[in-house]
Amino acid sequence: MRVIAFTGMPGAGKGVAAEVARKQNIPVLRMGDFIWEEVRRRGLPIDSGSVAEVAMQMRTDFGPGVWAEKTVDRIRQLHPNMAVIDGVRSEAELEVFRHRLGHDFTLVAIHASRPTRMKRLLVRGREDDVKDEGEFIARDERELGWGLGRVIALADVMLVNEETMPDLAQQVERMIRGEPVYKGLR
Repeated sequence: MRVIAFTGMPGAGKGVAAEVARKQNIPVLRMGDFIWEEVRRRGLPIDSGSVAEVAMQMRTDFGPGVWAEKTVDRIRQLHPNMAVIDGVRSEAELEVFRHRLGHDFTLVAIHASRPTRMKRLLVRGREDDVKDEGEFIARDERELGWGLGRVIALADVMLVNEETMPDLAQQVERMIRGEPVYKGLR
């Protein structure tokens, strides 16, 4: 089994990368979906505050790798040849994946600049997206506080997503096929 996990700051393009895999019938597990399931189970609204509160509370109660453990368990239930994980955010999660999946696991960081990401999030319209610049900065700080910056630095592969969505999609398609994805700097 081959598992590719995407990491990156909010709005960097993890969802676009995951959609490329979905279109190739590769199971995609978005770690945020496990959090959303728990938020709904508790009868809370799916908004930035509730999602953050539940994510933090579960990490406190069950350990910082709780969402990664749930993700690996679900992958093992599916028994796929290849799977994609959307949203590794902490070093504890990364440790769970590397420990439980071993050499079959590849971490891919997707990078986009802060202005590019903010513009994307403000127009994307997902339920838990930020509504203004203040929320955007707070979300970045919260995720960096979880160790996201270190996870990005520890990635096996880095994709830069300052171009169009089709450009990122092409990079992801090549990576899924096992081809090189590196591009020269302009």
